[in-house]
Amino acid sequence: MPKPIFIIQEHWARAHHFDFRLEKDGVLKSWAVPKGIPDVSGVKRLAIPVEDHPKDYATFEGNLPEGQYGAGRVEIWETGTYETRTWDADRIEIDLHGKKGKIEGSYAMIKTKIGILIFKKKS
Repeated sequence: MPKPIFIIQEHWARAHHFDFRLEKDGVLKSWAVPKGIPDVSGVKRLAIPVEDHPKDYATFEGNLPEGQYGAGRVEIWETGTYETRTWDADRIEIDLHGKKGKIEGSYAMIKTKIGILIFKKKS
C-alpha cells in the first residue's frame, strides 16, 4: 500500500500564504499557513483549517482567475509522502518526507485556544 502524500502550495491570493495538504480518507485535508511551514524546531506557526480538496488538486499549479475563490497564482513548493504517528481531533503528529528537500522530519499540529499550531518536533 503506497504512503499517503502531502503537498505544500505557495499561494499568492488576496494574502500570500502556503496551503498545507495531507491525503486522508480519499481527499486532501487542508490548512492555510500564513507564514509557511517551519523548517526548524522551536518555531510555531498558525494553521487555519480550510475545506478539503480533491486528490487531483495535488498536482495543480497555475492561476486561479479573478472572481474565483482563492484567485491568484499557485505553485507547488514541496510534495512528498508522510507517515501518521497520531491523528485525532486535537493533535496530528506526522513524519514528512519531502521530494525537493525543503521539508523533512517529524511535525505536530496541535489544537490550542488560539487555533491550530504547526511546528517541527526536535529530532
